[in-house]
Amino acid sequence: MAEQKLQRALGLRDLILFYIVSGIGLRWIASAAAAGQSSIVIWLVAWCGFFLPLAGCVIELSSRYPEEGGMYVWTREACGEFTGFMAGWTYWMCNLPYFPAVLYFAASSLLFTGRWGQHLQSSHAYYMIFTTATLALITVLNVVSVKIGKWINNLGAVGMIVPVLTLVAIGLASYLRFGSATHFTLHDMAPRPSVGNMVFWSTIFFAFAGCELPSFMGEEIEDARRSIPRALFIAGVFITFSYIAGTAAMLVALPSTSISELSGFMNAIDLLCRKVGVGILVAPLALLVAVANVGGAAAFLSSTARLPFVAGIDHYLPPIFGRVHPRWKTPYVALISYGLAGIFFGLLSQAGTSVRGAYDLLVSMSIVTYFIPYLLLFVSVIRIQSRPFPENAFRLPGGSRTAISLAGVGVVSTSATIVLSLFPSADEPHPVVAFSKIVVMTVVVLVAGAAVYKQGERSRQRALLARRLGD
Repeated sequence: MAEQKLQRALGLRDLILFYIVSGIGLRWIASAAAAGQSSIVIWLVAWCGFFLPLAGCVIELSSRYPEEGGMYVWTREACGEFTGFMAGWTYWMCNLPYFPAVLYFAASSLLFTGRWGQHLQSSHAYYMIFTTATLALITVLNVVSVKIGKWINNLGAVGMIVPVLTLVAIGLASYLRFGSATHFTLHDMAPRPSVGNMVFWSTIFFAFAGCELPSFMGEEIEDARRSIPRALFIAGVFITFSYIAGTAAMLVALPSTSISELSGFMNAIDLLCRKVGVGILVAPLALLVAVANVGGAAAFLSSTARLPFVAGIDHYLPPIFGRVHPRWKTPYVALISYGLAGIFFGLLSQAGTSVRGAYDLLVSMSIVTYFIPYLLLFVSVIRIQSRPFPENAFRLPGGSRTAISLAGVGVVSTSATIVLSLFPSADEPHPVVAFSKIVVMTVVVLVAGAAVYKQGERSRQRALLARRLGD
């Protein structure tokens, strides 16, 4: 049904840029550098323990099932209708707090483009207007056309690539002029296990998330079975380089004590540029960082909205979610609904104290539920290995043995991260209350998803019955 209406508008270049804009979070580079030299080792462990398994499993699953819906279809085919719906439900619910977070980062980066923005640093109205207007624009452009919407992602990827390469170049210039501000010894680089450190490590692991997103738009990709593996390999090399080289460049130019995790990427860039005498680059880099984060928001919105779209086609959500615009060939109802939900979360994030408390509660729901879809994805790869592999599909070297091994590593790392995500941060004043919020909100999301599925199942049965009677 969807295949006959949707427009295949994403080529290989678009996919490469899509992976880059959705797979890199610039804020994680500064966070890792602030944690010190051991973060370099943690990036390597995270690459082996999460990114490589996830990328391999995405290639395996998207080659078997290149249909629209990605993760929703994969888990449905491997584990059943209920599991597929819950994978989609938890994924699109837990990503809602992402929009205000990434757009807040974009808005704050814009303030580095000139003195005009200094008085807006503490303005709630500025962040609310920016978030609302940006999400509205992203939604409208993606509704009108995939060909138009994809350019937000492409420009965002350029906004990622240029600052990262500039950061590495500035780090090298600083090293040649001043030497390294950080000593990289085996002792200093060795990770030191503790609950606080391991919670941070789990965050670093999932900085590598995002390579599953383009597959959600499988029927809008030109030759998805061949394009996805090629694009993911090319983009994966740059994503890995960005995190490791970017963190190393910051530590070479600045001691970790000078890099604030909270102040983020642009403050570190500002310090670096002024140190090597290229302060003139701060404003254009700030603009690019803002564009990069807007592109990231657009990539998550456009792709994740395909999950309720396919669930609407299957009648687990109201069928209106499965509608395709007759002229623009886009799932406009699902896109508009998800865009409005993102705007709602953006308004909550900058609202008054009592409303902000409600937002914080909603954020708690995403802490554990964020990892559940990945766990189901890895389990799905293991379950489908006994099934025939489609002709003309891309197979991982080593076949089933490789796929099962990668999925097994993913199950272990994801399960460990779920456990670690239950631990409140070290500076949490009320750890028991924080733990209770996480558990309660996780249960609420899962119970709500099960209730929606149950209602949708009845609607689906009625639709199938009506179809049989019509035949």
